[in-house]
Amino acid sequence: MLIDWFTVIAQLLNFLILVWLLKRFLYQPILQVMDEREKRITNRLQEAEAQKAEALKEKGHFQELNSNLEQQRETLLNQAKADANSERQRLLEEAREDHRLLRARLQETLDSEKANLSQGILRRFQEEVFEIARKVLADLADSSLEQQMAAVFARRLAELSDGEGKQLTAALQASSHPVTVRSTFTLSSEQQAAIKSALKKMLPPDGQVLFEATSATPANGQAQYGQADGIELTTNGYKMAWSITDYLGDLEQKAASILEAEPAQEQKSKNHGG
Repeated sequence: MLIDWFTVIAQLLNFLILVWLLKRFLYQPILQVMDEREKRITNRLQEAEAQKAEALKEKGHFQELNSNLEQQRETLLNQAKADANSERQRLLEEAREDHRLLRARLQETLDSEKANLSQGILRRFQEEVFEIARKVLADLADSSLEQQMAAVFARRLAELSDGEGKQLTAALQASSHPVTVRSTFTLSSEQQAAIKSALKKMLPPDGQVLFEATSATPANGQAQYGQADGIELTTNGYKMAWSITDYLGDLEQKAASILEAEPAQEQKSKNHGG
């Protein structure tokens, strides 16, 4: 059998051309597509790994934040508890202090009310004593009580000590106004003359003495000029007075001492009892 070399070579050439064409237009594009697809897959895998790493990083960061938040929460809770305990203690102290102040004010109010009551009793007691003393002195005296008071006042003016006499003389000499003698009763001409005679040696040459009668117990219930049933001399800031109060002063002080000593004794007993 004879071989047709022309045909063999032609077929071989056709085969090579076919292989080149396949490689050029089919196999090469397929390889490129596969390479590109492999690259895309690799990139996606790398991106996935990167995202995974980022996710792990974010997870760690989140866990760290969560841990910090938990620590902060515990710190804030502890601080809140401490502040609450401190505020509770402060409020308790304020409540105790308010209670103490309230008790103190209440005690002061009670003491004040008791003192006012004691003063009222004392004033009532003094009024009763004055009334009784007036009646007793009026019954025992040879003349009226007012006459005796005027006589005693004139005698006191005449028997002033050197110091008191100089002080009254200086006031009388320095005054440009008449000396005023006020009494809770009307002085007779003889009584006025006796008082003028006692003042004569202390008055300036042109000095005058005015006499005024005032009410012993005005509408407000208080004796005028601070005296009850008495006589008062005033001039240039100097004042000299005499009344039944001078004789009953000791009794008044004793009564006041008794009324003042009673609360002190009660307080002392409470302190010992507490």
